[in-house]
Amino acid sequence: MTFWALLLIALGVSADAFAVALTKGVHMRRFNLRHALIIALTFGVFQAVMPLIGWMLGSQFARYITDFDHWIAFGLLLLVGLKMLWEASSTHEDTEKDFDRLRVRELLVLALATSIDALAVGITLAFVPVSITGAVVLIGITTLVLAFLGVVIGRRVGARLGKPAEIVGGIVLIAIGTRILLDHLAIW
Repeated sequence: MTFWALLLIALGVSADAFAVALTKGVHMRRFNLRHALIIALTFGVFQAVMPLIGWMLGSQFARYITDFDHWIAFGLLLLVGLKMLWEASSTHEDTEKDFDRLRVRELLVLALATSIDALAVGITLAFVPVSITGAVVLIGITTLVLAFLGVVIGRRVGARLGKPAEIVGGIVLIAIGTRILLDHLAIW
């Protein structure tokens, strides 16, 4: 897998974290650099660890399913992408209160919830030729940067970018899954 494909995957799985970080920024009464860094680091670490766990799980089964691993990779990325598109299209009211205090338990739950998709992507990475170390580092750093930017932008602009980011992320993951399938079927 090329660096650019990995970067697109990193951007795709980071979209949820970016959207949540935007809302965290929107609800800050005043910008707090320390809180923004903690939010970004938490999301970055979770998004890096989950694909590693997924890759380790997927690697255990890779030798048994090499004949159809490309279908599994395609299916997982398609499901994650469709889930992101579904969530972006859902309408829910923002009921979160503005805050000055960082709620660690809530942050950990949000980081875990937004990184479940990265676990599925990690399973997919077990079926393609990739340096898992490089992939994990790239996903973690990309998420850290996007989450930090999400907090900053959210504080300044508002939450208008959250849904479009999730839509783009979903489309990118579906496109990469399709590309993996077409490569293995020798169509591309």
